[in-house]
Amino acid sequence: MRGILLAGGLVLCASQALANDTTAELTTGGLIYVQTSDVSMEEENLYISREEVLVDYVFRNTGDKEIESVIAFPMPDVVGGSMSDIAYGDPEADNFLGFSVVQDGRQIKPELQQRVIATGVDRTDELLAQKVPLLPYSDKTAEALKSLPADVKQRWIAEGLIYVDGYDAGKGLQEDLRPTWTLRSAYWWKTKFPAGKPVKVSHRYKPSVGGTVAMSFIQNGKPAYEYKSYVERYCVDDAFMKTAAKLEAAAGKSGPNYTEQWVSYVLTTGANWSGPISKFKLTVDKGNEKDYVSFCGSGVKKVGPTTFEMSATDFNPTKDLHVLFLTAGDQ
Repeated sequence: MRGILLAGGLVLCASQALANDTTAELTTGGLIYVQTSDVSMEEENLYISREEVLVDYVFRNTGDKEIESVIAFPMPDVVGGSMSDIAYGDPEADNFLGFSVVQDGRQIKPELQQRVIATGVDRTDELLAQKVPLLPYSDKTAEALKSLPADVKQRWIAEGLIYVDGYDAGKGLQEDLRPTWTLRSAYWWKTKFPAGKPVKVSHRYKPSVGGTVAMSFIQNGKPAYEYKSYVERYCVDDAFMKTAAKLEAAAGKSGPNYTEQWVSYVLTTGANWSGPISKFKLTVDKGNEKDYVSFCGSGVKKVGPTTFEMSATDFNPTKDLHVLFLTAGDQ
């Protein structure tokens, strides 16, 4: 992949497609995403930062009859394990990302579907039966895991649903149960598309932000084990690696220690509408001029001290969007 290092620390490489809202059907097993041949996405304006995600759409029913449909907005997975998300809104709230929907100026209260997956199996009902919250990381989840019956605890460990985390925080060896499951969430609501008329939909929410305590894709100025996956996921290239190597070297000389943060966005379901997205615009905001950001895109321009923008016409999404931020530890 070929990339360009832009002023302010942005790396962009080979084109990767973007989009999100989709039509769906309600079944006894939950939402099933489906394609529609009658409603097109005329415009999508997407803004992504670590603090908020803003999305504005314009849809149009190209048929001659009104269409009533279920609209679904799938969220990125929240994955349990040793490398957890570092921020996810209010972890104790049902709507933990503060997701909101406005359609044609009217506030809509969406439903929330959540499913727990572990080793490829849906385990949602088992967690609910034991009164364990579905969000992997919250105080309520941690307390509920401590209260599991001994036989359930051992079975869940053996089946890869949880694991024992042993550590010494100055009080001798302590052990806590940690989740390994993945939480899959989707907001949905029913709506109508009048024949031939535009429908404007806006979303707002606080994204789930992942992170590490260091840069894991580089070690001693050389690509680390994870490097290849970073090239694929974030389009990290040679120019970005040179910058990361300088940051790593500076950290060893009393400079700031740069860490990673990640934001993902489900885009591929945008292909379920009729035809491509007529007008698409993406803005990524790194938030701080000292930070660096890498993601896959095409024709991106710097439009502000911390913001970068790309636009496309007749846009057909084929991959999801993943954004890598490098952040100085003293910020």
